[in-house]
Amino acid sequence: KTTRTLKGAAKLRPLKGRRLAETLVGHPLQSPLARYVENNPAGGLLILNIESVPAMDALDEILEVEGIDAVLIGPHDLTASLGIPEQYQHPAFLKASETIFKKARNRKIGAGIHAWFSIEEQRRFVKMGANLLIHKADAIFFQQGITAEISELRKQLNLHKDAKNTSNSVNI
Repeated sequence: KTTRTLKGAAKLRPLKGRRLAETLVGHPLQSPLARYVENNPAGGLLILNIESVPAMDALDEILEVEGIDAVLIGPHDLTASLGIPEQYQHPAFLKASETIFKKARNRKIGAGIHAWFSIEEQRRFVKMGANLLIHKADAIFFQQGITAEISELRKQLNLHKDAKNTSNSVNI
């Protein structure tokens, strides 16, 4: 039921309330509303996160909901749910990821992962069946960029991270 509700929010905008509920259980819309909803550019992608063992256990049922565009693995949460937090090379995580990818792709539904891993590790997920990669996150890019720039500035100014703060020093 929750997945159906998500479908309604993503795909059947601007329907709300009783009309949305009726449409989700199969009652047809009448024209011109049916044409409007069908052609409405506001309808978005429906990508469901698979982040736990219970979600994996229910994956076949989840994938039966019409209108899902993709499933996306949340690796941090999934490894924690598997009892192997942040062990992204662990065979149980890799097997779970491959299973999720294959089940989704066999139903012609996209499958991906939020991947801040190395390029080689991301390639491995594509070889397993992923066709959607959320490459890093803005916070990671920001942190990496600012770290590189501050490091370069320190280098150019001949500053060291552990320099003592004196009245003539510059702290960056």
